[in-house]
Parts: sequence; structure tokens; C-alpha cells
Amino acid sequence: MSLQCGIVGLPNVGKSTLFNCLSNAKAQSANFPFCTIEPNVGVITVPDERLNKLAELCKPQRVIPTTVEIVDIAGLVKGASKGEGLGNKFLANIRETDAILHVLRCFEDPNVVHVDGSVDPVRDKEIIDAELMIKDLETVDSRIQKVQKQAQTGGDKQAKVAYDVLVKYKTALEQGKPARTVTLDNKDEQTIAHDLFLLTSKPVMYVCNVDESSAVNGNKYVEQVREAVKNENAEVLIVAAKIESEIAELETYEERQMFLEEVGLKESGVARLIKAAYHLLKLKTFLTAGADEVRAWTFMDGFKAPQCAGVIHTDFEKGFIRAEVIKYADFIQYGSESAVKEAGKLGVEGKEYLVQDGDIMHFRFNV
Repeated sequence: MSLQCGIVGLPNVGKSTLFNCLSNAKAQSANFPFCTIEPNVGVITVPDERLNKLAELCKPQRVIPTTVEIVDIAGLVKGASKGEGLGNKFLANIRETDAILHVLRCFEDPNVVHVDGSVDPVRDKEIIDAELMIKDLETVDSRIQKVQKQAQTGGDKQAKVAYDVLVKYKTALEQGKPARTVTLDNKDEQTIAHDLFLLTSKPVMYVCNVDESSAVNGNKYVEQVREAVKNENAEVLIVAAKIESEIAELETYEERQMFLEEVGLKESGVARLIKAAYHLLKLKTFLTAGADEVRAWTFMDGFKAPQCAGVIHTDFEKGFIRAEVIKYADFIQYGSESAVKEAGKLGVEGKEYLVQDGDIMHFRFNV
């Protein structure tokens, strides 16, 4: 399941530094705009302590975590919607992603120039928001021209629904509100909205890049961001990219944990960011466990058992008979699949079973 989060932001906010920490792909990180020209794609392992616990019990030959793709997209500048800087390329790259990680500079450093001369994360956010909203408004206006006549003559019900959705978006965008703030009333509206591929309808997380002293509790800039996005249905995450780059250079797990303890963190910002990106994409994990391998599998929130079977192989979904399900906590408590069965804790589920995060699954199928 290949879903992507795009890292965006103004030049010199720490995007590429953060991306380098996330991925082995080394985006050039330099103190000048547009050092990232092509979007760099990194396939990032999602940290999951459950895999380690299962591996201790099953002693498998291999352990395979799940992944998420992170795309580092070139820095945006004011006027991008009109082609300024790398605007058109930026907008095309971001349109292809499923969610947005918007990095905001929330630190002061005289050695790192700011493209607009001063540190103001809310202004920076609004610059990018404005460019994306201008582009979305162009899309909406163009679509309105196509469906308005059909909708108003009354003969085409689908055109009427589309027109109503487009007007909702137009109203919000003209008020300076992103498309994600619009409430859609039913599935028909949601389908039409999805097909518009609006840039500001994508789920977003604001990543506040802070200095080392603000890594735990944030600072005044972080509070300004939180206040600015409180009505946006968006998440805010604090990361100190400089600390993360230092952690990335440490070779052993023990060294990294000691470093984290010294700066007062329980978990690295990178680990928190990857987990948050996974959640932002509405992804969950089911597990398979045995002597050959312990593995995490990605599925969309709301998938039923046959759809999850199809994640492993399409034949599993086509010939689905049933799913044998063990809850993760039960597996850990009893220590093995056989012990779980003896305790009567193995669930046998059919086609309507909604798979839960952390379920340990075994699929029965026939093709």
C-alpha cells in the first residue's frame, strides 16, 4: 500500500535536514533556497515495539516492519501559484501526495537566513496556505463553469450535487479557509470532493522545528502555531531537527537512548513524526506471527477482513473463507498461538469483521 506524505515549507526551515534524519536518502541540505530541486522519496520504517515483543516469543527467521513513503518537496515562495520560484513544479509534486507535513521554522539562528528576513511561523504558514488556496480556487472556478448550467436546469442530479460541493469550497476558499475545513453532508458529496484533488483538502500536520532548549515543551512560536490552526482539524508536532541529525549519527540504540534522556525526551522526534504521519494517512497495522517471520502489514482504517487478506495477496481476498484473529495483548499474555487456542481466546471471524490495529491475523482461503 503505497501512500505518501509530502514534506513542505518555505526555504531554509529545516525540511531537508528533517528528511535526512528520516531517510537514508541524502537530500542536499544547504543554507540557500531551492537546494532540493527534485522531490526526494524515502521509504521509512514505522517504529512498532509490538514486533520486537512478538519476535522474542516466536523466534522468527526474519522480522519485517511496515513502511510509509516521505517525499521532500522543493521549498515554496510567495507567488508560486503564478509560477514564481519552483511554484508550478512544487504544486504538481504536492498534488501527488496523500497528506502534508508542513515544516515551520520555530527557532532563531542568525547563521541561517530566513527567506523573508524574520522568524514568524504563522506568517510562513499563511504564505503557503495562500498559494495552495489560490490554486484550489482556480480549480473550483473552472469546475463550476462546467457544471453550473447542468445543475441549474435541474435535469442532472449529479451535476447539482457537484455544484453544491463546489460552491461550499468556493465560499470557504474566498474566506481564506482551506478546503479541509468544509463539512460534507453525505457519501455523494465526499466522492465528488475526492475527485477534485484539492491541495488544501489533504490532511496536514504542522511540524514545528525548534531549537534544542525547546525540544520538550516548545516555545512561544509553537504556541502561536497552535492558536493559528486550532480550527483547522490539523495536528501540531514539535521536533528539533538539529537534535535529530545528531541522534542519526549515533551508531547504537543505547547511545541514542542515552542522548534522548540527556535532553529530556522519551522518544526521538523522528519516531514520533513517522508514527504521526502513519496516523495522518489513516493507516493501521495488523500483524502475522510465526516461526518463519513476524511481520507488520499496513491497512486503511475501516478495512474488513477480506480487504486485509488482499493486502497480503489478491488471491487471499478472492478466495476468503474466514480469518483467525488473536488480540495482541492475548498473544503476549499466553506466549504462543497454541496457548491462546487452549485458553479459548482465538477468534474466528467472517467477511464483515472490522480489523483492529494490532490484530494478529491468519487467513483461510480457497482459490
